[in-house]
Amino acid sequence: MIKKIDSNAQRLRRHKRVRAKISGTPERPRLNVFRSDSNIYAQVIDDVAGVTLCSASSLEKGFGSGSNCEAAKKVGQAVAERAKAKGITTVVFDRGGYVYHGRVQALAEGAREGGLQF
Repeated sequence: MIKKIDSNAQRLRRHKRVRAKISGTPERPRLNVFRSDSNIYAQVIDDVAGVTLCSASSLEKGFGSGSNCEAAKKVGQAVAERAKAKGITTVVFDRGGYVYHGRVQALAEGAREGGLQF
C-alpha cells in the first residue's frame, strides 16, 4: 500500500513542536512567517496578551509578485519598519515549520536589514 504524503500536515507538526519551545513576550515578541504558494505574510505577535502588534504581507500594494524572494525581502523590511515604529527592536523568529531557505530566508534577511534583531 502506498501512503500519500501530506506535506502541510508535516509542516504543521513541525510548527507545533517548535511552538512548544518558543513564545513571544511583550519585551521580545514572536516574528511569525506564513508562506502560501502565491504570497508571504509576517506578523509580530505578543503571545502573553494574545495580540498581533504589527503585520505585513505581499498582498499589499508595491510588492509586485508575492511568490518570489524580492517580495519576501520587502515584506521583511516592511514588518521591521512597522515594529520599530512601535518600539520593538528584538524578536524571536518563528519560521512556522518551513525550511529556512528561499522566501523564508529572504524575509528574515529583510527584517534584519530593517533593524530587527534575532
